[in-house]
Amino acid sequence: MTAEPDAVRPRLRPGVAVTPLREGLHLRGRESSVTLEGSRALPALWQVLAARLGPQAEAVDAAVEAAVEAAVEPRVAAALATVTARLREHGLLVDHPDGVRLPPWPGAVADDPGGAEAALAAARPVVAAADPDGPSARAMARALARGGTAAPAVVAEPGLPAGRVVATADGPAGTELAVAVQCGADGGFVTEPADPARARTDAAALAARLEPAPAADPPPVLLALLAAAGAQRLLCAVAGLPDPGEPADDPRLLDGRPTVLIADAAPPHAEHHPWAAGPGAAAAPPGTLAEALRRVNALGDPRLGVLDAPSAGDLPQLPVALVSCATPAGPLAAGAVRTDLARLAAACRSVELHLAAVGGGAVPVVGVDPDHALGLALRRAVLDRAVRGDRPLLDDRAVRGDRAVPESAWREHPQAGHWYGVLARRLGRTPILTVGQLSHESVYLAQVEEGRAVEATPADAVAHAALAALTRLMARSAGLAAVHHTVLSGAAAPLAAAGRTPAAWTDLGWADRWLADIADREADLQAALVRITGLRTARWRPATPEARPFADALDGCGFTALVAEGGRP
Repeated sequence: MTAEPDAVRPRLRPGVAVTPLREGLHLRGRESSVTLEGSRALPALWQVLAARLGPQAEAVDAAVEAAVEAAVEPRVAAALATVTARLREHGLLVDHPDGVRLPPWPGAVADDPGGAEAALAAARPVVAAADPDGPSARAMARALARGGTAAPAVVAEPGLPAGRVVATADGPAGTELAVAVQCGADGGFVTEPADPARARTDAAALAARLEPAPAADPPPVLLALLAAAGAQRLLCAVAGLPDPGEPADDPRLLDGRPTVLIADAAPPHAEHHPWAAGPGAAAAPPGTLAEALRRVNALGDPRLGVLDAPSAGDLPQLPVALVSCATPAGPLAAGAVRTDLARLAAACRSVELHLAAVGGGAVPVVGVDPDHALGLALRRAVLDRAVRGDRPLLDDRAVRGDRAVPESAWREHPQAGHWYGVLARRLGRTPILTVGQLSHESVYLAQVEEGRAVEATPADAVAHAALAALTRLMARSAGLAAVHHTVLSGAAAPLAAAGRTPAAWTDLGWADRWLADIADREADLQAALVRITGLRTARWRPATPEARPFADALDGCGFTALVAEGGRP
């Protein structure tokens, strides 16, 4: 019986490489690989399977193939089926119609290579440049043609800067897609595929940020790299294939925000960068500490970020983890029980200092989500004795703590005792400490040397205040002339504890267990602080053009910025 015209057959993806092993096989493709082991027969079995799945199998007569299939022993047939199933699981096989060869690069990555090839053939690409005969336009046209499209039309667009081309093509469902490529003497970039108007807008914004040096005759290697990257991004979008800058392939990139390929000429290098302040809808808040730190990385991206990335550098990480970063108001030092938490605290405070520098209204409190931002704002309302008009939100007695707390209330707590003891050893004396209960609420304010903290228990308050004092002391000891200091507070505990279950054998001396313990009390603490302070907050909105990139970046990362609306009468 002959196959139906629309029958499909599994074939190895183009570019799959095979390495025989002593008792197995190792196969690797563009996006995945698999090692099959356990039998010396596997390399020999592969010879049969390769003839069945390789492109040369298209030339085998159907009757001959049927005779070969009948001659295969049942055990061998079962083994062949098992290996074939493993290859399919790892994306190393693709189905396509009988008698049709896979197009080379769509066949290597597309689920439907034939459909991808048809989309590329119908794309009708156009390359626009100020000089249609210039090297950038010619390189882009060649790269698109090699990708499987018809010969691109190259047109003049006098408004484009030198070295910039905009390539457009017909995409799925009649949409028009475009990428912009800028190539200069020292580097360049490729925008994310978008509609033509946005591609031009993105390119203008990126050029203003990156300031690539113009070049009438750009370096050939750089020119080829950027043209190929631009063609690849556009053709992947046209064919419905994953973009090379998909965040799933790189944990540094952000979902929902543009990814920009940035290239340097010396040495030749290209890398995708997250553009947190780029166009896009506001992101949902991060759900875990790992995701929040991914977004902190985007805020501090060295090419497209809005702030200096908090870094441990050569700062000591024991007994307190220290990080630092530059801000418009001077160096900032942050401390916490772990470096990741110190980086989070530093990033939020750094954004606040940047916003204070650009002016345009009240300086917000920045957190990774609404609860984190509110927890920080409420603590600050107490510690900074925020005012509304000319009346204090809290009287001095309440801020100091109007009910003294005995040392026994915190001394035996593993974290409070540890950090207080470490500070004492560093100082060479007993630290000066006061701790009191605010009003009749379960809210405690502790001051240990220069450090102050407001938390839900005396032990938590003492531990955080001692951490704050240690941060200042260690920063000075490390030679860090920080103008500003910030530390971990209990407001970050719910995020730090999200998705993490402390080991059953841990106690409060372990950071994970302590943070989970604090997280359980955070909601009640915030409710008590609202009753004490009467603080009301609203979402911050940028009031100056200089603040707009920060607002866009915060939206892109899902972070929250709050300003105080008032307090208790």
